[in-house]
Amino acid sequence: MTKEEAKARVLKLKEAINRYRYSYHVLDKPLISDEALDSLKKELFDLEVEFSDLVTADSPTQRVAGKPLKDFKKVRHIEPMRSLNDAFSEKDVTDWLTRVENFLGRKIKTDEKTFYCELKIDGLAIELEYEQGLLKAGATRGDGVIGEDVTQNLKTIEAIPLRLHKSFKYDLPKNLIVRGEVFLTKKEFERINRTQKKSGEKLYANPRNVAAGSIRQLDPKITASRKLDSFQYDVVLSDEDLKQRGIRHHSEEHDLLHELGFKINKNNRTCATLKDVLTFRDYWEKYREKLPYEVDGIVVFINRNADFEAAGTVGKAPRGAIAYKFSPREAATQVQGINVQVGRTGVLTPVAVLKPVTVGGVTISHATLHNADEIKRLDLKIGDTVIVTRAGDVIPKITKVLKEFRIGKEKEFHMPKACPIDASPVMRDGVAYKCSNKRCGARNREGIYHFVSRGAFNIEGLGPKIIDRLLDEGLISDAADIFTLKEGDIEVLPRFGEKSAENLIEEVELKKKIMLPRFLYSLGILHVGEETAITLSQEFHHVVTISKIIQHFRNLSLDDLSQFKDIGPKIGESIHDWFRDKRNEDFLHRLERNGVELEAPARKNGKLAGKTFVLTGTLETLERNEAKEKIRALDGEVSESVSKKTDYVVVGVEPGSKFEKAKKLDVKIIEEKEFIELLK
Repeated sequence: MTKEEAKARVLKLKEAINRYRYSYHVLDKPLISDEALDSLKKELFDLEVEFSDLVTADSPTQRVAGKPLKDFKKVRHIEPMRSLNDAFSEKDVTDWLTRVENFLGRKIKTDEKTFYCELKIDGLAIELEYEQGLLKAGATRGDGVIGEDVTQNLKTIEAIPLRLHKSFKYDLPKNLIVRGEVFLTKKEFERINRTQKKSGEKLYANPRNVAAGSIRQLDPKITASRKLDSFQYDVVLSDEDLKQRGIRHHSEEHDLLHELGFKINKNNRTCATLKDVLTFRDYWEKYREKLPYEVDGIVVFINRNADFEAAGTVGKAPRGAIAYKFSPREAATQVQGINVQVGRTGVLTPVAVLKPVTVGGVTISHATLHNADEIKRLDLKIGDTVIVTRAGDVIPKITKVLKEFRIGKEKEFHMPKACPIDASPVMRDGVAYKCSNKRCGARNREGIYHFVSRGAFNIEGLGPKIIDRLLDEGLISDAADIFTLKEGDIEVLPRFGEKSAENLIEEVELKKKIMLPRFLYSLGILHVGEETAITLSQEFHHVVTISKIIQHFRNLSLDDLSQFKDIGPKIGESIHDWFRDKRNEDFLHRLERNGVELEAPARKNGKLAGKTFVLTGTLETLERNEAKEKIRALDGEVSESVSKKTDYVVVGVEPGSKFEKAKKLDVKIIEEKEFIELLK
């Protein structure tokens, strides 16, 4: 991204984030989810890190929250209630620690309590002030400097003590300020929504919105009816005050809070290493649904107060802590293109090609658009910034277009008039567009089956049922699309999970490099079997590119093709016509762009040069095709029939008639063990 492009994108991001934040925090009317907003803020943060001179005082990264509501008395916090910068990956957390250590000019001292990790409650931040042990006032975060006085509402929460327990361990000051989070349990949220439904009222979107709305009720009775809960996590005392009381770690502040009668989160942990931090985070991402409340990540503190204070602040956030978010179920990204996929029944499905984005813990690059009417409903254009959602067993989909990001270069999309597979006219059938050739979908499907088969690309785990589902979901239209799939695109399909999706993508990646004979066979050219593909490959003795293959075969005339061994007029015409079809040429170029590499067998006058082999029976250590490839790699030839010119007949388990014929013709017969020795 150029400096000018970054500047324009930063401006758009700041305008949108400020609008979303105002609507959410001030008006209590969220326009997009927290997760989608987080992803926009992270994009802005990353751009400002890369182009530091684009940071301005009014940037959303330099502030905490929106303006406070006008319904309550305003109160100024003794110390600002700071926000935290976000991390979304292991690299982000590692980079954070590196930045802290670079700022300090030294490594953070490590021991069994190096870091303190807290579950990041998805609730509303509050501040509580106690005088002589009695609750004097309570306030919301507001804009971090000025909040709203909601004392009466906070008093309704049973988890917040009206009087502190007496501390026998710590001598406390006359005035004590603590900070924490107000939230609603999942069970209580469900109860409230059941009540809403019975009374015909609108259901609430999530527990956090209910908690925030409850705290801002002017009538405390309404707040009390919501049965809010609260954890406390911070004591506002100077580092020197804490030292005098023997508190030198943030974890010990939690111990103090617990002694004073506050509810603290018992799932929080100290961690010795960054690896332990990552393990803690990954564990709770996996088991978060078992918690009685919503969490959206963890907060990581440098536990030793002296280090934390020395690290200071960056913008409005403490440098010594970071919020490591769980993988979002929604994120914002850009539509780079729209492909039209042809399914098994010939139905055309538009699929958005996305700038890769992590949603729900995996990277996705495609999102189904279902049909042309859905594109019209979304008012989607190529180049748009969009929100992508992936929740549970749901194929990723675009749920909203952020039109305020448009710069005028976005392109309208129109369904094609000709089928992308066979160029037949496209007809409309209700909301669907279909290829008018009824055999198109079935023939295309069979072609993909062949492409991934054992003698071709041999992509294990990609069987007919999975291919059918990929076609039905619009994730692929032809074999070239297989090499664009990401784990997140297929993880939610039936029979798939996180590990099986990962295994398949690894297998696809592994099979991108392929021997030329297998590649030519995979194309499904009429009359071109494995042996003919080998014949066509013989003049290539090195690594070749798909582009060179296209050029080579387009330059061959029918007469040239007739000079090849065993290639007659029909086969020659089929090859000649296939490589001159524009759709086939486009398909080959897409394979090359998607990373497919070719390798021709090296010809080095190998040890089996001039020797002809026939295989019969089942080999125990090699598959039949693998054995053939090894023979040819050493310049030997493979024949399907036994003759006096045959040098060796390799006999496996349960040999067929070729074994008997070899004995009659007195051809040398060898078993698998001797054959393996020949290959060495």
